[in-house]
Amino acid sequence: MKGIRKIKEKPRDFYADAAVWNAVYAKACEELKDAMDLAYLTGQRPADVLKMRFTDIRDGSLEVQQNKTKKKLRILLEGDGIRTELGKVIDRIKARKRKVVGFSLVSTSKGVGLGSKPLRVRFQRARAAAAEAASELGEVDLAKRILIFQFRDIRPKAASELPLEHASKLLGHTQQQITQRVYRRVGEVVKPTK
Repeated sequence: MKGIRKIKEKPRDFYADAAVWNAVYAKACEELKDAMDLAYLTGQRPADVLKMRFTDIRDGSLEVQQNKTKKKLRILLEGDGIRTELGKVIDRIKARKRKVVGFSLVSTSKGVGLGSKPLRVRFQRARAAAAEAASELGEVDLAKRILIFQFRDIRPKAASELPLEHASKLLGHTQQQITQRVYRRVGEVVKPTK
């Protein structure tokens, strides 16, 4: 329509550095650790992580179809005969003793697949415990950063810690500009003049 300007949204700009990640991860329950690892190593959205199933593992890769864009990806579990970190996480999940073996990669000890609300509750508990522990150690700035951290910040963390071309493919983007503008949350590493 003529005369109507699009409102430009500013993307979220929080980056979960190693200190924030490690603090929350240390307080996370087993299924939350699984979800965090899968989200980070696959670069997928929370909903896509929660729908990952053992049946999605085929021919040495984890097959993902994104909910939002319907883009299909095959994320390798092995490279040059060596298990990738994602492959190791899936092996860890498979090896776990459970009362009932469910279909979902992210599930409770009873084999029940985790939904978005139980994931959110578990993440909030781990985040609160991590922030409290940081505060008790006098690390007020870290505690504040921990409280800002959301599960959805894991996807941009993955994108920020990979080369742009690789990150763009992993996130399922057709254009690198989207990855750069929305998901890259740390600046490029450059050398000084001398």
